[in-house]
Amino acid sequence: MDIQLTLNGRRTLVPCAPGDSLLAVLRRQGCFSVRYGSGTGETGAAAVLLDGRLVSADVLLAAQADGHEVTTVESLNVATGELHPIQEAFVDTGALQSGYSAGAMALATLALLRANPDPSEREIRDALSGILDRETGYAKVVEAVRRAATALRGSKPEPMAPVPVERLTREPGGSAVPARPAVAVPPAALWQVPLAVPRLVPAPDAPATTVVGQSEHKVDAVRLAKGNPAFTDDIELRGLLHAKVLRSPHAHARIVAIDDSPARALPGVHAVLHCRNTRRVKYASGGQSWPNPYPWDQVSFDDKVRHVGDRVAAVAAETPQIAEEACHLIKVTYEVLPAVFDEREALAAGAPVIHDELDSIGILDARRNLSTHVEGRTTRDIDAAMARADRVFEQTFHVHQVQPCPVEPHIAIGWLDPDERLVLRSSTQVPFHVRRMLAPLLGLPVKRIRVIKPRIGGGFGGKQEMLIDDIVGHLVLATRRPVRLELTREEELACSRTRHAQTITFRTGVDGDGRLVAQDMHVVANTGPYGCHGFTVQSVTGLRGLSSYNCPAKQFTCDVVYTNRPVAGAFRGYGAPQALFALECHMDDIARARSEDPIEFRRKNWVRSGDPLDIAPRLSERGAAADIAPEDLPKIMSCGIEECVAQGLAAIGWDRRGDQRWRRPPGRPDVARGIGFALCMHGSGIPFVDMGSASIKMNDDGSFNLLTGATDLGTGADTVLAQIAAEVLGVNTSDIIVYAADTDLTPFDAGAYASSTTYISGMAVKKAAQAVAAQIADRAARMLGAAGPDGISLRDHRAWAVDGRSVHLSDIALDSLHTQDQAQIIGTASHVAADSPAPFAAQFAEVEVDTGTGEVTVTKLVMAVDCGVTVNPVMASGQVEGGMTQALGYALTEEIALDDAGRPVNARLGPYWIARADDVPPMEVFLVQTVEPTGPFGAKAVGEIGADGVAPAVRNAIADATGTAINSLPLTPERVWRALRARPAEPASHEHCHE
Repeated sequence: MDIQLTLNGRRTLVPCAPGDSLLAVLRRQGCFSVRYGSGTGETGAAAVLLDGRLVSADVLLAAQADGHEVTTVESLNVATGELHPIQEAFVDTGALQSGYSAGAMALATLALLRANPDPSEREIRDALSGILDRETGYAKVVEAVRRAATALRGSKPEPMAPVPVERLTREPGGSAVPARPAVAVPPAALWQVPLAVPRLVPAPDAPATTVVGQSEHKVDAVRLAKGNPAFTDDIELRGLLHAKVLRSPHAHARIVAIDDSPARALPGVHAVLHCRNTRRVKYASGGQSWPNPYPWDQVSFDDKVRHVGDRVAAVAAETPQIAEEACHLIKVTYEVLPAVFDEREALAAGAPVIHDELDSIGILDARRNLSTHVEGRTTRDIDAAMARADRVFEQTFHVHQVQPCPVEPHIAIGWLDPDERLVLRSSTQVPFHVRRMLAPLLGLPVKRIRVIKPRIGGGFGGKQEMLIDDIVGHLVLATRRPVRLELTREEELACSRTRHAQTITFRTGVDGDGRLVAQDMHVVANTGPYGCHGFTVQSVTGLRGLSSYNCPAKQFTCDVVYTNRPVAGAFRGYGAPQALFALECHMDDIARARSEDPIEFRRKNWVRSGDPLDIAPRLSERGAAADIAPEDLPKIMSCGIEECVAQGLAAIGWDRRGDQRWRRPPGRPDVARGIGFALCMHGSGIPFVDMGSASIKMNDDGSFNLLTGATDLGTGADTVLAQIAAEVLGVNTSDIIVYAADTDLTPFDAGAYASSTTYISGMAVKKAAQAVAAQIADRAARMLGAAGPDGISLRDHRAWAVDGRSVHLSDIALDSLHTQDQAQIIGTASHVAADSPAPFAAQFAEVEVDTGTGEVTVTKLVMAVDCGVTVNPVMASGQVEGGMTQALGYALTEEIALDDAGRPVNARLGPYWIARADDVPPMEVFLVQTVEPTGPFGAKAVGEIGADGVAPAVRNAIADATGTAINSLPLTPERVWRALRARPAEPASHEHCHE
């Protein structure tokens, strides 16, 4: 059938099938800005304007649009290189992270501003509320709409740049007067500055730079703002087959028989794969450096299923509908087995054994469901150390299972190139790891596989996994046709990867002065049915739980346990959110039991510059160091905790905790207010493991191509790396053309995880740029007749001699390529760090608790972050805002809920609630500069720390408001209501703090 659309102002006759969605039809017409997020419209990623009204094209049949006007963001693309004011506002404010839903948000803005040229913030958030953004926290998006409105009313908005803020504390070893930037805003005047604008607290010893430290536009901003093809699915291949996966309806069962003949007989089916016809090769799916940590307990298709949604078979067919029908035709006979879902019950005698096969490699004790064990200590006798304490406090906490929920689900498309090599175009954070891990599963050498990472629509750790690439590879080899597999939203929620649930027990000894004497942390971690990331996530839990505070005796022990819950893996924070929830609640409760201010108690104990990181070598991914001399311990080289806390205290209004009229507002008898705090500490890459590399070559016009294996998830990594290169080479960021993450064309990089890109890959880029700069200087010296290259400096696109003479970089490039001693100016470098410098943060939360219903409303979040010298302040603050918003869901609303049979009951967005634009409270971000001597231009990581502190800060605020401490997440109204009625607030006992 044909339908008639007026598409972006042009009448168009469009062929379609009766069941085609408007989304499918528009994408076939080349409108790639309209993107899949779910089949039921909750994400809003497929939003378009239908006769000027915002609708979701994924839930609208194409036939319903017959005769109507359809507008996509492509309608705004008036000329090459030019942007509509709405697109320009999104670029200027840093509102584009991955940009996956950028088209939908631009259209929502267009519709709003046509109806209301000067909307309020409430009206803006309401207009955006149907479009989920898992990345930005919405603050920059709201600011973009404001600025677009200003521009469309004929005024020019101010440039988006950080506002310098007065330093409130004295620099260590510095003068008595805090350092003050030339133009600074006192903290009391910050209310006049929009919250989306980052507050920058400069370091007096920060290096002088011209590009680094500037809020440059993203290097791929035009592509994202215009909705140009960028993502994995934005490609058209002739002869493409579509894959679907048949999944287990049981939490634990053995496959007795499979009859695939009805599926194979279905016209349009090209391949059906399952355990009876696929090689059995053991692997671990976590995308980690070689050799992948044990256990290797997975195969592509197994004869046993271990969670609801586990793989049973895969089909490749001419259409998604045929593939899905074929899955229904496969007849599977199951022997249903008992299941276990709680990590503590799984360890008990008589629990169902989840891995009873004989060929898995590296399972510690399969009969006890013990995947692995992690431990590290700084003392041989923790009990003796506890005995020296005046008081010992013990508490147990439970943290739950949540899902990363990128708006772009997992997707991979594979084909054979003209040389019959396998090419995989995949939404992955770890393309080089995927290539290496695929090879044995497919029976191919690594050289016969190429993995391309296009733009990713959010990853958050969930895509640090070889989740579906092996299925696509198997099907491509079986059919010799291109194959596409994209998870549905239900599959993404139930069958991809999740944050580990944990039961955490802290035992802490404190002396009479309030100083820590001993800390013992024991964790029982729920890895689900497979152990991917089980060892490393829990190692990070121990590292983060025992590093923030000085303590002479520390011990960490952890059992990583198999259950039949959905598979656990990597998620932003990677073990730190669990650890810091327990640690920071525990520290708050100890302070309360001691009748001590919670910040002053922490201040006695928190780490400072020069302090050793004594637990870190004992929890190394490459093997723990049993005995290490004090002088050989890694040390903190930069630390801005004091300034972070000072800025946060002022911004949140900490002194209101003593104001009873504020705490119990008149006329609202059921409302209790409180303010909570959490100290956060993260890392920057994995020492001696993470490696980044880069290659830079000079072009004829003095521009440069930067090739890097680093993976930009929407974090702005490509832009940050371009800024670092531009700083060294004396050019603009726009003169650096970035090519990233193609295993055939770019140098190796471990991938986007462990907050490593700026610190590790950034140093590789800096080294490569320095190698190029040296070659430029050598040739410039000859062209200028200078004595040698030592005095040559690069700035303003020129090479300058000490006497003021200069030559343009384009002249140097042409000379090197065409004139004398011809040679390509090119530099390649790699970087592995011996350190993992810690970013620090002070997280504050202000809450209102309805004591009648248990509902918690977070009314403000403040985070002050020390991430060293910030390469791009607007993008960095956007990372913090996005992390806080995800963490707010972890604290209050998000949870994977299972019924008694292990079936997810909320495998849809909505029942699984992630924050909308109108859910998010005001957020204020301070970037507190320190200078990290081991980082590029003084930089440290910033990508994950924003996710670490909200949950404990909110919990501590609830305790401040109500006197009731709650030790399990999420803090739902029911849980809070029950806790408020279970017992009145009581001080901790003399000997212990009880849960």
